[in-house]
Amino acid sequence: MPHDTHVTSLLQTLNATTEILNRSALNQTDRRQLLQACDRLQRSLESPADTTARLVFSAHQLMALRLGVDLKLFDAIDAQVGPSPASAESSSCNPNQSFDVSAICEALSHADPLLIQRIIRFLAAMDVVIEVDRNHFVSTPLAAALVSSSPFSAAVIHSTHFTTVLSRLPEYFHSNGWKNPDDGLNGPFQFALGTEAHYFDFLSSTPYYGHVFDTVMSMSFRRRGRDWFEFFPVAERLSNSNDSETLLVDIGGGQGEDLMKFHSKFPTLPGQLILQDLPSVIEGARKSKDLLSSGIKTEEYDFFETQPVRGARAYFMRTVLHDWPDKQAVSILGRVREAMGSESVLLISETLLPDSGALLPSVISDMQMMGSFASLERTEDQWRSLLDASGLKLVHVWLPDECDRKAQSLAEQPALLEARLK
Repeated sequence: MPHDTHVTSLLQTLNATTEILNRSALNQTDRRQLLQACDRLQRSLESPADTTARLVFSAHQLMALRLGVDLKLFDAIDAQVGPSPASAESSSCNPNQSFDVSAICEALSHADPLLIQRIIRFLAAMDVVIEVDRNHFVSTPLAAALVSSSPFSAAVIHSTHFTTVLSRLPEYFHSNGWKNPDDGLNGPFQFALGTEAHYFDFLSSTPYYGHVFDTVMSMSFRRRGRDWFEFFPVAERLSNSNDSETLLVDIGGGQGEDLMKFHSKFPTLPGQLILQDLPSVIEGARKSKDLLSSGIKTEEYDFFETQPVRGARAYFMRTVLHDWPDKQAVSILGRVREAMGSESVLLISETLLPDSGALLPSVISDMQMMGSFASLERTEDQWRSLLDASGLKLVHVWLPDECDRKAQSLAEQPALLEARLK
């Protein structure tokens, strides 16, 4: 059936727009806004059946990527076509980067050729590779971004492993009377994997998934928005009298990236900077020449134990407490409260959920916390209640002046919660 005039005009406009975009270099903000407009367009066109089908079969597509990663198919493609001149941010293909399935099968001789062909066929249907002739394909920036050395391949492994937990959420909630999980040692993760270990203990005992998790946690997309010390009045709130005192303790600070950036921003601010984390993490941090040259002190520390640094000017935690439900978070915060002096401040950098209108990325993160840790992303009121139950009071929520506190802004900019002793 021929299109009506209105639809024909829309199709011409969309096709022309696609051609323009293929020739354009866009910044991140423009790209995001255009992608959001495309999402709205798709949702306006989809019927309930269309939406259901898209969501139902999305898991198959993610698993096709995982099979390609585990098979090292993308490494084999990369070896055939050579390094991609396009970055992982690009969406354009290079027609010279072509490969033949038979050559890929030869490179992956440990795998059944028919299986390889079926996986490549699926990837072509997803436009991860582009079919140009029978058994002849062109690589894409996405395919190049999924080689084993790329953090994107780690993200695929991490996400597909989490589907083990997701797939058993209905059973979990049926079995516990549809109660919200509230114990990091007895939640959906333990139910799905049949273990009593906390998720972090599982990662420590399973190096393959532990390495993948660490890689994903270090990816740049997780550090959204401006750094906390760019909009928090550091000089006013964290003034310290001399270098012998402790200025800032970063609890669970990983490899020390936040402290190094803080030191770079305020190199003359007096006081000791201390990085605390579990022994295995600190062992890796101590290998960093940049960390050592900055004069940052490192300490092995479990935040469920007594805090060894007493009376610091500030204690800091970034994306630590969203990994723990209130039951355990109160214990963690209690250890900080015991160590705080009358002038101490606790600074918590976390994403705030809006009271209403939360966006999809925010609620996905909330479900991720629920599944892995029996925890949650919190609203401002939930943070206030948690701190109150821990013997602390929320005195201010800091955000950049340009942040309007709407759902979009809160999804893109972590807040800084300032808490003090009651």
